Amino acid sequence: MSRFHEFVPKSYLYLRDYTLNLFKKDLLAGITVGIIALPLAMAFAIASGVTPDKGLFTAIVAGFLISALGGSRVQIGGPTGAFVVIVYGIIQRTGYEGLALSTLIASVLLILFGICRIGTWIKFVPYPLVTGFTTGIAVIIFSSQIKDFFGLQMGAPPADFVLKWIEYFRAFPTTHGPTLAVSASTLAVILAIRRFCPRIPWGIGAIVLATLVTWALDIRIETIHSKFGEVPRTLPIPSLPSLKVPLDKLSEICFDAITIALLGGIESLLSAVIADGMMGSRHKSNCELVAQGIANFGSVLFGGIPATGAIARTAANVKTGAQTPMAGMIHAVTLFCIILFLAPVVSLIPLAALAAVLMMIAWNMSEIGHFVRLLRGPAGDMGVLLTAFFLTVLVDITVAILFGMVLASFLFMKRMSDFSKTVALTPIFREPQSEFPEKTDPDAIQNKSVPAGIEVYEIQGPFFFGAADMLQNLVLSAPPKVFILRMRHVPMVDASGAQALKEFYQRCKRHKTTLLLSGVQGQTKTDLAHLGILPLVGEKNTFPHIDAALAQARLLVE
Repeated sequence: MSRFHEFVPKSYLYLRDYTLNLFKKDLLAGITVGIIALPLAMAFAIASGVTPDKGLFTAIVAGFLISALGGSRVQIGGPTGAFVVIVYGIIQRTGYEGLALSTLIASVLLILFGICRIGTWIKFVPYPLVTGFTTGIAVIIFSSQIKDFFGLQMGAPPADFVLKWIEYFRAFPTTHGPTLAVSASTLAVILAIRRFCPRIPWGIGAIVLATLVTWALDIRIETIHSKFGEVPRTLPIPSLPSLKVPLDKLSEICFDAITIALLGGIESLLSAVIADGMMGSRHKSNCELVAQGIANFGSVLFGGIPATGAIARTAANVKTGAQTPMAGMIHAVTLFCIILFLAPVVSLIPLAALAAVLMMIAWNMSEIGHFVRLLRGPAGDMGVLLTAFFLTVLVDITVAILFGMVLASFLFMKRMSDFSKTVALTPIFREPQSEFPEKTDPDAIQNKSVPAGIEVYEIQGPFFFGAADMLQNLVLSAPPKVFILRMRHVPMVDASGAQALKEFYQRCKRHKTTLLLSGVQGQTKTDLAHLGILPLVGEKNTFPHIDAALAQARLLVE
């Protein structure tokens, strides 16, 4: 049984000892996230080139299954912005039938990924690569909403990024005033809510206000009903879609399936890692992949689109008090109740308002602060970042991931050849100490006096994306007053290592533990300064030698 313990869903583990108090917290979080997810699910579906009801079906079915069967405590699943570009491209090339077949194959691949325990490989995806294609996707989503935001009188915009903007500039004289007024006002309301009333879900708040004003003033602009018809009041009967796809498209569909599986797996596990950092928990990566596969299969059965873990909604779930996977299941039930009782109202939502919501989502996805900070980091990280960004925007996200991983691999090999060394242990004890100083270490921690309440941990070797998860495995079960992280043998730090160090600092802060860095000098100090870690930890908590760090630690524990 122990071999299969990692595939036992978190819902089973937490619901065995479920209490009324936990249910109250999960109920509030689930309803809140369900309301937040309503406009997002429809907006992502429309941007992907399908009807809004398919986004709702995906959020309900896949969202419920991901929470019920997944390996994360608070993961929220559904359609996401990362899939918009991929789904739109597949729809244009092969139609919904091709998308459905690609998603079914991807669901099988995801289940196999989990069974083969590939979930732990997420650590080999470097942070600059993820940031690069995430920012690229944000630019594409923003660009896709220009027509609906300005109400441009034009046909379907070209898929190519450059050609799309050329057509936009040609069509700008046809801007529809009432549409622009609604979209701009919705965007202004979103900004106002985020600034002055952050507790109100800005997406649904702005959508409700825009819908009421449009209906009350009888503003003649496109709505969900006028373009797509009324939103169904219930889920469709589950059935396999027509899978009659031309044989010449089969290889293309298989390639699309691999893209969906890889991107879905990466985003879902990244979302789970972020949730772990917020909750102080640990997810089961392989169980999560299996759940993602089952959820995507279920989504297609109900006429949906690809789904994965939604980072923003998962974060909102945590912030509103979610305690167990029950909150994610309640989020799905909330969405179902909304379409069951309020479908006619939902159909009145103006497309201009949804365009404004998507533009704000694109801004949130862009991670401008991270992007700019990475541009100031090591040249290799900057190269991976810009390669992923420009290939995502100008070519294709699949190409961006492949080329980005290849570039990151070459960068890794270059760094290892520069900084790694191998020491044979047997000759050390046969040679004099003067030739092999590794035999004794005067600065070894066992030669130092370490009072109670102080813990010391040492990183040895390059702190890069392949080793960035070492701090996640460091459990603070009994948090000390002071934690000293020795970095005397760290020759360099890349962006992924810096991100892991930032998350570890935040964990220490939550446990009211003071983090001190020791042995920070040379290139390591330069890297940490450029990547924003030294200002975060503080110069007063950074020391070139362990003796100075221990002296400061003694003052803090006295």
